This record gives sequence, structure tokens and C-alpha cells, in this order.
Amino acid sequence: MAIGAQNLFVLRQGLRREHVGLIVLFCGSADAVLIGAGVGGVGAFLAAVPQLTKFLAIGGAAFLGWYGVKALQRMASPDAMSVVAGGGLTLGRAIAAAAGFTFLNPHVYLDTVLLMGAAGSAQPAALRPIFVAGAATASFTWFAALGYGARILVPLFARPMAWRVLDAVVGVTMLSLAGSLVFRAILLPA
Repeated sequence: MAIGAQNLFVLRQGLRREHVGLIVLFCGSADAVLIGAGVGGVGAFLAAVPQLTKFLAIGGAAFLGWYGVKALQRMASPDAMSVVAGGGLTLGRAIAAAAGFTFLNPHVYLDTVLLMGAAGSAQPAALRPIFVAGAATASFTWFAALGYGARILVPLFARPMAWRVLDAVVGVTMLSLAGSLVFRAILLPA
């Protein structure tokens, strides 16, 4: 399990204890739909339409770049976050951010639609629904462990410096992912 943009967002929401259940439900459901779509053949379609892949890469890079800059701004801010700080995301903004990290991130498509889709499509037709159910269950379990397991780290994040370090890691990760997406989009054949 690689910690990417979506996972870092779930972790951050878990640390803040903001809308964790709904974020976990959204991310797990989105993965289930994407895995099902991949097993159903959407992965082959995406692989055949490089222009769509390039569009998703550029859109994802813009979103991840924006979020990375915001994280670095939070890191540099004298108003350090705390676990109990108010002014968090509204439910609508939290779901919108989760949707952005899910659907604007080409890595999600690579992992769920293409990779999981290929693995599921290799199964006999009768077993494909079981494959999708198992993969979706693993996804829900992962997001629940990440979102609710973050509470174990709350004592560490009682210190403002820990938030600054997390925001620095998030910012650098998001900007690195954005840069790699732009680089790949430029190299992808039209």
C-alpha cells in the first residue's frame, strides 16, 4: 500500500477527526466503482484513448499542485494547526477534496482501473464479481484503518511542529506527483 495523495488526505482528516466516516465511505465506494469498471473493461478503453489520459494527467497535476502549495503555506504559517483546532473543512468541501484526490489523480486510475482491472479480468467470468467484492472490501478496510487508525497518532500531533512536518511531507509529495504527471503528459503520445 503506497501512501499517495488520496491516502494522505484520509490520514489528515482522521487526525483532525473531521467527517472520517463519510470520507472513508466515499473513498472506499469510489475504489469499488473504479475496480468494477476496470474488471468490466473500462481499463482497455482508457489505454486506447491516450488523449483522455493526457487530459486527466494535466487536470490531476493542477489539482495536486494547488493542494501541495496550500500544504506548504500551512507549514509556513505562524498559526500552527492542532488536532482540536476549529475552522476545518465543511462536509461539502471535504467530499469535494476527496473526489478531487480520487478522480483527478491518474494514479488512482492506474491502480484501480488498469492494474486491478487487468487482474480481475484475468479471472474466470464467474469469479470476477468475487474478485471485485474482495478488492473492494480490502479498499474499505484500508481506508477505515487509515482514517480511524490516525487517532493513534493524535498525541504526536498535539505538537504544532508535527503538523508542520506533515504539511511539509504532504506539500512535497503533492508537488512531486504533480510534476511527474506533467512530465508524463508531455511524453505521452498524442
